[in-house]
Amino acid sequence: MHNPPRGLVYAIYYTALAIIAVPVNIVAIVILSRGKCGLSRCISRYLLSMAVTDLLVIITAVILNRIPAIYFPNSFLYITPVCSFSVALIYAIRVSSVWLTVMFTFDRYVAICSQKLKAKYCTHRTAGIVVSVVCTLGCVINIPWYFLHEPIYVIDNVPWYCKRRDILYYFLPWTIFDWTDRLLTPCLPFLLILSFNTLTVRHILAASRARRRLRSSPTGERQSDPEMESRRKSIVLLFAISGCFILLWLPYVIYFLVEHFEVGFTITGYSDPRFILMESSNMFQMLSCCTNTFIYAVTQNKFREELKALLKFPLNASNSLSPSRK
Repeated sequence: MHNPPRGLVYAIYYTALAIIAVPVNIVAIVILSRGKCGLSRCISRYLLSMAVTDLLVIITAVILNRIPAIYFPNSFLYITPVCSFSVALIYAIRVSSVWLTVMFTFDRYVAICSQKLKAKYCTHRTAGIVVSVVCTLGCVINIPWYFLHEPIYVIDNVPWYCKRRDILYYFLPWTIFDWTDRLLTPCLPFLLILSFNTLTVRHILAASRARRRLRSSPTGERQSDPEMESRRKSIVLLFAISGCFILLWLPYVIYFLVEHFEVGFTITGYSDPRFILMESSNMFQMLSCCTNTFIYAVTQNKFREELKALLKFPLNASNSLSPSRK
């Protein structure tokens, strides 16, 4: 992540990603912070925090890392202390973004499958505590990344670029730290999200069958069920977000498995299939930071209404300020 490749494809992709992802996430933050999307305060807090961390990932990993490496490879951003800090910050925000998705999935699992725990756990206050703890831990556990790098060149006593210290590859604590980092992001989140969603689906299917039997009319007519309709909308949002996360992070998981279990794994150059897999996994991973807003627009009617109102606001403001025609 801290040694980005250069080339036309990467230049176009990352530039386009930044141009799209930044305004998209800002729009999501503005709309969700208004609290008029018909979502509970608990859900809104999770979605808002996810939008903020996604925006920060784009700023740190794309705008301040990938794009400068392509267009300004000798900028001050690649002085070793700055580069090391950038690496640690990118990993911290990425971990926070991933685990917020996990906690949102768990929150929806509790809300749907445990009515007793729902009243205590699925609250605005609890969501705030969870978000704070996740982001704090994300920063703390990634502090070591700052100290794990050394310069590639030293020019006029100025250290340039970052590479992992050679001693790390023979240092047991580094091996443990590296495996822990990869398992925490995203292997364990993968398993947790799949498990929570599987349990949620099983509960919904069982509850739906029971409610249909209880609400069936003697004439055989189908009666409307507001609770199931509300639950259906919540499930669509949950599955769209978690499903998109799994799909876009899957190449990263595949690369992790290949890197750690292929005998004699080495990357020989930009045309090496291993390098292409590695860089593709990074590209899909960063793409996941701009998809949630589109999911909200597709699945939530009130979010679409708020989006239309936000887009019309500059036009309405200009019309109100323009002099009336006689």
